[in-house]
Amino acid sequence: MTRLFNDPATFTEDMLEGFLDANARYVVGVPGGVVRATKTPEGKVAVVVGGGSGHYPAFCGVVGRGFADGAVVGNIFTSPSAQQAASVARAAHGTAGVLFLTGNYAGDVMNFGLAVAQLRSEGIDTRFVAVTDDIASASIEDIGKRRGIAGDFTVFRCASAAAEEGHALDEVERIARVTNDATRTLGVAFEGCTMPGARSPLFAVEPATMGLGLGIHGEPGVASHPLPTARELAEVLVRGVLAERPVGAGNRVAAILNGLGRTKYEELFVVWKTVSSLLAAAGYVVIEPEVGELVTSLDMAGCSLTITWLDEELERLWTAPADTPAYRKGSAAPVAGVRRETVSTTIELDSVAVVVSDDASRLCGRFAADAIAAINRTMAGAEDRLGRIDAIAGDGDHGRGMVRGSAAAASAAADAVQRHSGISAVLGAAGAAWADQAGGTSGVLWGAALGAIGRTLGDHGIPDDATVAAALRAGYDALVQLGGAKPGDKTMLDSLLPFVESVESAVSAGQSWRAAWAAAVDVAHDSAAATAALRPKIGRARPLAEKSLGAPDAGAVSLAMCVGTVAELFETERSVTK
Repeated sequence: MTRLFNDPATFTEDMLEGFLDANARYVVGVPGGVVRATKTPEGKVAVVVGGGSGHYPAFCGVVGRGFADGAVVGNIFTSPSAQQAASVARAAHGTAGVLFLTGNYAGDVMNFGLAVAQLRSEGIDTRFVAVTDDIASASIEDIGKRRGIAGDFTVFRCASAAAEEGHALDEVERIARVTNDATRTLGVAFEGCTMPGARSPLFAVEPATMGLGLGIHGEPGVASHPLPTARELAEVLVRGVLAERPVGAGNRVAAILNGLGRTKYEELFVVWKTVSSLLAAAGYVVIEPEVGELVTSLDMAGCSLTITWLDEELERLWTAPADTPAYRKGSAAPVAGVRRETVSTTIELDSVAVVVSDDASRLCGRFAADAIAAINRTMAGAEDRLGRIDAIAGDGDHGRGMVRGSAAAASAAADAVQRHSGISAVLGAAGAAWADQAGGTSGVLWGAALGAIGRTLGDHGIPDDATVAAALRAGYDALVQLGGAKPGDKTMLDSLLPFVESVESAVSAGQSWRAAWAAAVDVAHDSAAATAALRPKIGRARPLAEKSLGAPDAGAVSLAMCVGTVAELFETERSVTK
């Protein structure tokens, strides 16, 4: 288990501080992550990788010459926020644009996608490629739904080497996509990983078995198999990966036998002995194989095999020199750039619009801040429960993410009240803080929902019943537009939509929004419980749909808790909610 920490809530921050100190000749810290210690040269594309922590040396460990220009560092197993991604990209950007590279996870796709839009609005040409190498997470027909696991490393490596050669952004993006298309990975787990401070692993593997098709965010395998010998495991991995040889691929390949955190190098070498002979027997020539820990999952026991089919171009890039904190190959050119002294990613604005609210809206803003603070207390008490629900078919971080997000939102809302803000500004500040500090899928969705609700309520007067109902609908619509989910996909929408519809119906029938809200709480809880019968169709739980049956969706459960918490405030806040 993960034993060494100070405060589990600050594990990522503490880790990053130590990493930066130990690797000061390679990297410097910026808001949201790290960048190379030297400025990006004129004309060089900046390759920025990233995702949640817990995967070292991915992602911050590969920032350096011949590899990435920056890494966005999220909380453990949690996507960084859009603000964090944009911040690192601004610092890494030179003059030739930015390429974001991440694994294909809903939170990463949403947050990095939002960062792309923000950076483009600032005049920075930015692209985004998500890696989809995990063959166990979706069929070949649905390859776009596959996760990115250890194949991240190959794609990051080749795209970064292309940028180091001086290729333009279009070409570096093309290389990333070509490498991704040529890369396949299959992994197994022997034991689950343990989050810092947790008393048990995210999932358990039955004795004398292994989970085939694991994820790198603590997700269990998609199927259980008897524990094999090293030779038998090599046969399973090689057979599975080679079965997906891309059409027209040659016989020269890059190979990574990747340890996930607790499988020792000696064990990996025993497995590699057979992997190597099997590949040779199948007619393949392995080019500079990698055996070791490159994309880990905290302390998970397990390993994965990645194969990338190479052409001349990819072979040159795969074997190019690199010099980073955790990965070195060949002889990289001496540092020729200018060392960064201080790094700022603040955007200077010519003017900032100030919205003047009235007394009534400021009173509503205080209620909204009280409600968010109460939600934070509820989430803190439910953190372990939500984590356990999420771990059944996910990565177990939902409770921690909800606590971090709601705490940041509560602080931002309180600050907005101190600035005499109305309810729209209070909810907008809370939403931005929630998205920034929680990261992940739920963070960006809660941020979008609060922002949309606030914009509909406005900053003048006490909103009437119809306006409150319309605001809830606007929040729901924002989630649908941003997340791409729909009712029945086993997400928070399956609790939120019945709640919103119940409030709308009651308000249309003449009830006050307060009475309608209170009555709809049971609808939200019942709808959340009913998600236990659903199979997840998107997100990290989708590859583990069968395991998810019988357990409710953590996002739907937490949503019901939140709307219930707000209803409990009504009795003490009658003067505001009437």
